[in-house]
Amino acid sequence: MFTTGQWIFAALFFVAFVIAAYFAYGKDKTLHQKVYNGSYKILIGFIVFIMILFIIKIFLKH
Repeated sequence: MFTTGQWIFAALFFVAFVIAAYFAYGKDKTLHQKVYNGSYKILIGFIVFIMILFIIKIFLKH
């Protein structure tokens, strides 16, 4: 399906992307801590909301 060259390219691209993202995030780390303080609460809220939707779906199916 994929050639060896394509797999090597994908692996190198992934490694380069992760390294670039790490350095880009590292530069803005202090800014993110100030601006996005408490944003994990929003993430938890979304996860709980989706779980509630699945629970409702299960109960209405029966």
